[in-house]
Amino acid sequence: MFQEPISTQPVIEAERFVLRPLRRSDAGLIALYSSDKRVAVGTRAIPHPLPPGTTESYIARAMSGSTREDVWALDGSAHGLAEVLGVISLERLDDDQSEIGFWLGAGFWNAGFASEAVQAIVAANPHNARTLFAEVFQDNPGSARVLSNADFEYLGDAESWSLARGSHVATWTYLRKMS
Repeated sequence: MFQEPISTQPVIEAERFVLRPLRRSDAGLIALYSSDKRVAVGTRAIPHPLPPGTTESYIARAMSGSTREDVWALDGSAHGLAEVLGVISLERLDDDQSEIGFWLGAGFWNAGFASEAVQAIVAANPHNARTLFAEVFQDNPGSARVLSNADFEYLGDAESWSLARGSHVATWTYLRKMS
């Protein structure tokens, strides 16, 4: 019998879902949502079209425990919602800092799920970070509002590579100092 590795990531409660570590069974929904071009172009790392095996590799890396990034699924199944609404991650940076990233399936946009997930991560602060950073593409003001709603402060403009777009994209960078 094959058993999945035990995760050391905490499960984080939000009002309408829990943030839980990824599991192999999430592959179908993550692939469905992330293969949507509207989702992929809002991220740095999701390619479009989504090559076979990409989602399974992503989940295997997230579950390996050997990366600097922790990834959680937004699991709404206990509240009558989908088992995966999207994902949120924290990547450990130097000097007690982490970078937050998130995306939702397009069918869950504009329902407050991203704001709720970011606020839950900030409240839990599972990396015990003293500073959280985030970066959003400038053509995605909704994600900027999510960060502003969680008391992130605008730092400045930059640019980042988008795999799905195959180009550099103008970004807004944010930071949140933790107490």
